[in-house]
Amino acid sequence: MDPRINASTEDQLIARIRTLTPQQVAEVEDFVEFLAARAGKRSALNRLLDIAPALETAGAEPIREDEIAAEIEATRAERRTRQPS
Repeated sequence: MDPRINASTEDQLIARIRTLTPQQVAEVEDFVEFLAARAGKRSALNRLLDIAPALETAGAEPIREDEIAAEIEATRAERRTRQPS
């Protein structure tokens, strides 16, 4: 499925957005960011799954769930230190 929208749909969305309050527009922006992030995560997972057979063929050791959790936590901690307070 093509993720792009046609011009008519885009025009309709823009017209609806123009009728919203600033707070509602902010909510729309947050939701669009959420959808984009979710799509990015899905894409990253698909890339990982695509290379999984090659990793297995190469003899790479499987990663345990606790190792994955530790990597995720380390990445989140690093992001928190980079974000302005």
